[in-house]
Amino acid sequence: MNLLTPENLRLLLFLAPALLLSLTVHEFAHARVALAFGDPTALRAGRLTLNPMKHLSLIGTLMLFIAGFGWAKPVPVNPHLMKPARLGNIMVSLAGPMSNLALAIISGCLLKIVIIVCAKFGSDNPGNVWDILIEALLITMSINLVLCVFNLLPVFPLDGYHILGGLLPTETRSEYERFQRQYGMFILLALLFGPRLLSSMSGQYVPGPISIIFGFVHNLAMMLVQL
Repeated sequence: MNLLTPENLRLLLFLAPALLLSLTVHEFAHARVALAFGDPTALRAGRLTLNPMKHLSLIGTLMLFIAGFGWAKPVPVNPHLMKPARLGNIMVSLAGPMSNLALAIISGCLLKIVIIVCAKFGSDNPGNVWDILIEALLITMSINLVLCVFNLLPVFPLDGYHILGGLLPTETRSEYERFQRQYGMFILLALLFGPRLLSSMSGQYVPGPISIIFGFVHNLAMMLVQL
C-alpha cells in the first residue's frame, strides 16, 4: 500500500478513526462480557473502558500506517474464573465480533438517515460536509463488518479460534488447540502477507482475504443503503 498517494492518504484519514473506534469497542466488549461471567481480570488491568489509549498496541498502530490494517492489545481473560467456564469463554470471544456487527448496523442506519436528509437538503457541490459524513459512515460500517467476519475465522489467535475450540468435543479440542498454537500464527501471516508477496513476485495484483472481504462488504453496504 503506497501511502504517499492522495487517494490513500484520504482513505487513511477516514480509516484510522473508524478502526480506532471499532477496535476500542471490540476490546471493551470482551472485557465487559468477561466480567459478566465472573472474570475481573480485564477490569483489574484497566481494560474495562472506552478510552482508546488503554487498548492501543504500538505495533498494531504502526501496521495501520505501514500495511493499511492494525489491531489492539488483546484483553486479558481467565476462563477458569468464569462460570460456566466453557460458555463464558465462547461468549467473551463472540462479544468482540458482535460488537463490530452492532457498530456496523448503527453506522448503516445513520448512513441511511444522512442519505435521505442529504437528498432533501444537501448541496450538489462535491466535497461538502454531507459527502464527507457519508464517506465516513460508509467506511465505519464497512470496516466493522470486515472486523466481524475476519475475527470469526477459526485461526489462532482470532476470536473464531476460541469460539470453535469451545464448541468442539473435549476429546478433539486438545488436538485442535495444539495444531492452532503451532501453526495458526503462520496461517494468519500467510493470509495477510502471502498475497502481497505473490503480487510483488508475479507483477500482478493478488487480493488478500482482507481485500476480498472488504470489497464484498463495501459492495454489499452500497447495495443496502441504496434500498
